[in-house]
Amino acid sequence: MKFIPTEIEGVWIVEPVRHGDARGYFSEVFKLEAFREAVGPVEFIQDNESFSGHGVLRGLHFQRGAWSQAKLVRVSRGAVLDVAVDLRGDSPTFGRHVAVELSVENGRQLFIPRGFAHGFVVLSEQAQFQYKVDNVYAPQSEATLRWDDPALGIDWRLPASELLLSEKDQRGLMLKDIKPF
Repeated sequence: MKFIPTEIEGVWIVEPVRHGDARGYFSEVFKLEAFREAVGPVEFIQDNESFSGHGVLRGLHFQRGAWSQAKLVRVSRGAVLDVAVDLRGDSPTFGRHVAVELSVENGRQLFIPRGFAHGFVVLSEQAQFQYKVDNVYAPQSEATLRWDDPALGIDWRLPASELLLSEKDQRGLMLKDIKPF
């Protein structure tokens, strides 16, 4: 596995090595020892999966306090633009984001530590999105950062008219209204 640091400390692009031949390929997509050596200690407790069509934007979600979650995300079908926004109050990159295309073709994954809002938009016709988390879902601590907040400057690569969001995601908070972690 190759671990590539991003411009925001703690966020990593993870590129599993693919061993291929005429039959296809084999790849280790997660190996605890390699992950801990490169990224540090984390204990994932649950795997989640979502399936969405083109233009679906999910996020930018986060959980506050003791319920904050670290995530390792990947795509097993299709392609998404995956975004992590730094909400750590003591971080010099507070309010900045990392955006990485994850696809079945490139095999990339993104590790997002605690203290970040996370979301993605489906670029392909459909996408199957999988992620590991290190904490349980706690609806009482959940919040959403507004996807189109001008302070974030996120280029979602699709026109707003093509996006499909839940009511919750449409009502997200602006960065200026969020108490940092």
